[in-house]
Amino acid sequence: MRVTGAALHGPVNHGSLLAMPYRRTENVRRKLAARHEAILTAARALASEGGIAAVQIAPVAERAGIAAGTVYRYFPSKTDLVAELVTTLAQSEITALTKAADAAPGPLSALAAAVVTFGVRALANRRLAFALIAEPVGHDVDNARVRYRKALAAAFETRIRAAMAAGHLPDQEPSAAAPALVGALIEGLIGPLAPKGDDDTARQRAAVQALTLFALRALGVVDARARGLVVQTQISDVAAR
Repeated sequence: MRVTGAALHGPVNHGSLLAMPYRRTENVRRKLAARHEAILTAARALASEGGIAAVQIAPVAERAGIAAGTVYRYFPSKTDLVAELVTTLAQSEITALTKAADAAPGPLSALAAAVVTFGVRALANRRLAFALIAEPVGHDVDNARVRYRKALAAAFETRIRAAMAAGHLPDQEPSAAAPALVGALIEGLIGPLAPKGDDDTARQRAAVQALTLFALRALGVVDARARGLVVQTQISDVAAR
C-alpha cells in the first residue's frame, strides 16, 4: 500500500511508515515532572548555601544526579532556571502566608499571623530569603522577584483592608501601607541593615516578635492590643521551612 503525504495528519511514530500520533503516557509525564522537580530542588539547595550566584547549570545537574544537557532540555539557560526557581519559591511563601492568615480567628489576628509567618520563614533560611528578595541579580530574574514583592504587598493589603473594615485599624491607604510593611520586614529581617543573624531559636523568635509589634503599631494598633496579638500569635514549626 502506498502511503501518501495527505495520509499523514500529524506527528508519526519514527521508524514506522504508519501514521501514529505520539502521546505521552502518564508514566512518562510523571518521570518528566519528577525530573523537573529534582532540578528545582537542587537549585534551591544551592541557593540556600550560596545564593543565586551558586545556581549554575553544572552544579545543579550534579546535585540532581543528571547530565548538564538534561537540565538544558528543561531550562535553556541559567536565567530561565533561576527565574522559575524564584517564581516557585515565591508561590510557596505566599501560600504559607495565606494559610496562616486564613487560620487566624479574626482579621487583626490574621494580619499578625501573616507578618509572623513571613518573618519566621525568612529567618529560618536567611540566605535563601535574601536570594529570593534582595540579592543583586540580572534584569530577567529581578522581574520575577518584583512580582513576588508585589504579591507580598497584595497579600498584606488584603489583610489590612479586612482589619480596617472590621474597625480594628484606623482609616489609611492600604495600597501605600502594604508596600511600606513589606519594605520594613525585608530590611529589618534579612536586608544588609538587619541585625546579624544566628541559629539561636530564641533570638529569632524575639526578632520576629519585635518586627510584628512594630508593624502593628505602625498600622495604628494601640500598644496594649498590639502586644497582646504578638503574644497570642503562635510561632511554631508550621510557619518554618
